[in-house]
Amino acid sequence: MKIQNLIKIVLAILLCLCLADMPYGYYQIVRFISLIAFGYFAFEAYNNNKQGLMMLFGSLAILFQPLVKISLGRQLWNIVDVIVAIMLVVIVITDKKSTNA
Repeated sequence: MKIQNLIKIVLAILLCLCLADMPYGYYQIVRFISLIAFGYFAFEAYNNNKQGLMMLFGSLAILFQPLVKISLGRQLWNIVDVIVAIMLVVIVITDKKSTNA
């Protein structure tokens, strides 16, 4: 398994854990980890000339960055977390299928 796919799976798990009642510091750590991971994924997508993925990951890096908080409310953040986690898993699955073909 590529390290990028492992990071995506771990990030998806971290985002799903945000649905539980965690201390506020956990959410801050997840936002910081997400910023770094999505920034890295955007950079890799740029290097691989995948403009759509670059824009998606860049936008997610901006959304999850912890410096200037975007207040969406707990319910909306939970929905965003689940959608992004599912998206990351789908990207890993489709990446595996494309490398096996």
